[in-house]
Amino acid sequence: MHPNSISPTIEVKTTGGDHISDINQAFAAFRETNDERMAQIERRMAGDVVTEEKLARIDRALDETKRRLDNSIMEKSRPRLAGEARDNDPLLREHKGAFRDYIRSGDSVGLKALEEKALSSGSGPDGGFLVPVPAEREILRRMTAASPIRAIASVREISTATYRKAFSTNGPASGWVAEADPRPETNNQKLADMSFAAMELYAMPAATQSLLDDAAVDIEQWIAEEVDAAFAEQESAAFVNGNGVNRPTGFLSYPKTTIAAWSWGRTAYVPTGAAGALPAANPSDVLVDLIYSVRSGYRQNARFVMNRKTQSSIRKLKTSTGEYLWQPPTGPGQAANLMNFPLVESEDMPDIAADSFAIAFGDFQRGYLVVDRRGVRMLRDPYSAKPYVLFYTTKRVGGGVQDFDAIKLLKFGTT
Repeated sequence: MHPNSISPTIEVKTTGGDHISDINQAFAAFRETNDERMAQIERRMAGDVVTEEKLARIDRALDETKRRLDNSIMEKSRPRLAGEARDNDPLLREHKGAFRDYIRSGDSVGLKALEEKALSSGSGPDGGFLVPVPAEREILRRMTAASPIRAIASVREISTATYRKAFSTNGPASGWVAEADPRPETNNQKLADMSFAAMELYAMPAATQSLLDDAAVDIEQWIAEEVDAAFAEQESAAFVNGNGVNRPTGFLSYPKTTIAAWSWGRTAYVPTGAAGALPAANPSDVLVDLIYSVRSGYRQNARFVMNRKTQSSIRKLKTSTGEYLWQPPTGPGQAANLMNFPLVESEDMPDIAADSFAIAFGDFQRGYLVVDRRGVRMLRDPYSAKPYVLFYTTKRVGGGVQDFDAIKLLKFGTT
């Protein structure tokens, strides 16, 4: 049987063209098969094995089609660097030319001359040089497309090792006054000093000398393509589960507490009431509780975050009138939605298990902060892996929760 074959009358065809139509077709087959499975359970108190297998195949086809759509959108968002208008800056053109000479042949004379001209050092303590601004910008753009948490969080660029900010833990001070009255300082303002350190993230792509000698290869584009996936994979895991030691602090790494016992510095959660599962009766009610545990000001820009396996379980939920809570994306670049909120896939989120925090919900733009230290550095190494040339590429990035009231978790546990 063909892997996409669902039944003699239902087939999920993955055309590679109109991915939205493919997703809608797959979801229609999913609805029909899941409804059949639920009817079998009602009649026999157990689902038919063949139907279960068919539903699993459709579920995989639906995920695969969504993955192809995401990859297609990502590819289209990758413009080439060589012909962009920002090359009109003479200093930028000089930097790009000197950088290409360094990458292709190891000639660093031009880059060192630029350092002297700028009266600054472009070489870090471990060696290496700053990549040109267009290449750095392209790397960050690609990382935003590939890193799910970066795409929905606030991102700040800094020029120092640490970003510090003062934050009011009980909301901004405010009050009513007449036009000419003095503005007294309120007594109940509580400020927290928050700091976000930028940690070093590295990748080491390799190239053959023949590739570097090929004048037709856009070397900056090649660098961006090689390092963006490695950077995105590492930082995505850190933004979710990072322990803050030589890496960002993930939003799942902070102390957790129930909604009733919540205080600043902790992340609040809603328990499902069942260990490693949704409640047997009215399972979608806990999702409603999770949504309304977030204050209305945060719900306007809120979204669900979970991994693909959890989404597969949530996809089967229906309302009391038989409508599915999960809905496919409505167009290219759009996310699937759950209960009318966008759903973001992050494979670094945990699976559903006893006492796991497999679902997060909230305004991540207000809740989580990513800090990028300006500059991506590169060191050419033709010696360590001859005949290949290694490019030790580093950037500094940090992250952490900046508003503990903006993100809530669903705990698959009893308390």
